[in-house]
Amino acid sequence: MSSSQKNLVIARSVVDQGLSIAQAAAKFGVSRQWVHQLVQRYRSGGVAAVLPQSKAPKSRPQTTTETVRARVIGLRQTLVANGADAGPETIAWHLAREGFHVPSTSTIQRILRAAGLVVAQPKKRPKSSYIRFQAELPNGCWQADITYWFLVDGTRVEILDFLDDHSRLLLTIQAKALWTSADVVAVMDQLITTYGPPAATLTDNGMVFTARFTSRPGAKNGFEKLLAAHHIQQRNGAPSHPQTQGKIERFHQTLKRWLGARSLPASLEQLQMLLDTFATWYNTERPHRAINRRTPAQAYTALPKATPNTTHDTEYRTRTDRVDNNGKVTLRYASKIRHLGIGSAHRGKQVLMLIHNDHVTISDAATGEILTEYILDATKDYQKPTWRKPLSE
Repeated sequence: MSSSQKNLVIARSVVDQGLSIAQAAAKFGVSRQWVHQLVQRYRSGGVAAVLPQSKAPKSRPQTTTETVRARVIGLRQTLVANGADAGPETIAWHLAREGFHVPSTSTIQRILRAAGLVVAQPKKRPKSSYIRFQAELPNGCWQADITYWFLVDGTRVEILDFLDDHSRLLLTIQAKALWTSADVVAVMDQLITTYGPPAATLTDNGMVFTARFTSRPGAKNGFEKLLAAHHIQQRNGAPSHPQTQGKIERFHQTLKRWLGARSLPASLEQLQMLLDTFATWYNTERPHRAINRRTPAQAYTALPKATPNTTHDTEYRTRTDRVDNNGKVTLRYASKIRHLGIGSAHRGKQVLMLIHNDHVTISDAATGEILTEYILDATKDYQKPTWRKPLSE
């Protein structure tokens, strides 16, 4: 969860739930000075006051020269012809590498529009509408999938790829006429030998990755058994919901744009040579917007590697709800709606929930009085409180 959400949880634990500065600092692992600052900002300015403030300058007096304009247009044409990303941010990165003054991405966008090099897409979903997640460390999660390409004679072949979720490093990309479960197991085993076991994997529900939808309930295929042997957590997207594997789906767009700028290969061997060239370019030469314009190779080597025993990312969030007639409120946890029992004595009451990983503290939204505390159990729907305020108080 973002730092702004953590800031809000800390501030509201003091202002709305009555914790002392020292108690909040100890509970959330921050300094008392920081808690004091957050409380002051929250009391004076509300939620907006604890959000990170932009440090960007209010204006840029530099003007865009004709030399820069011409280079923007030239880069766009070259990148498109090579099948590479050619958006304003990518162009800005190349301008900086070449020593040019870099205008804002909105200025680059205007230059491209004026030159007729941008096709309007008014129905395209805005980036702000996507929910973004990313593993905290390299090897925190590997995404894998199989896509396809064609040979010059029209033969359709399959391409298997593994992508590191944190760094976007392309761990491997290989072509075969048809991938079997045994083939995928062999590739995964080799990757574990090369890079070490990841903490988790994320794939779709293809039969090479999971047997969960076969006619044998509870059966495990070779890939699942290999993960279990290394204590690797297996994650699978929901059926017919490819957005869960968004990074590798987006990667396939980059791959096919690059392949589409080149002639179709005559054989699997020629296709593999193309894929090897692509992998080198993608990992070591292409700037990636999602990792601060570093290359995946740079991002992968910048931090220590997660392991199957790595602790998961800390979660902080808040939620308000009204206690129903049965004395319960609801909360989504581990992708499912859970029912938290507060007590029928509080029916109709507006409550505030502060969520910290699997710990939930519920208080009266009007008074800040803490009513119940929970440690959530992902195997159960109904959650009983670990502590409840006595009714006599």
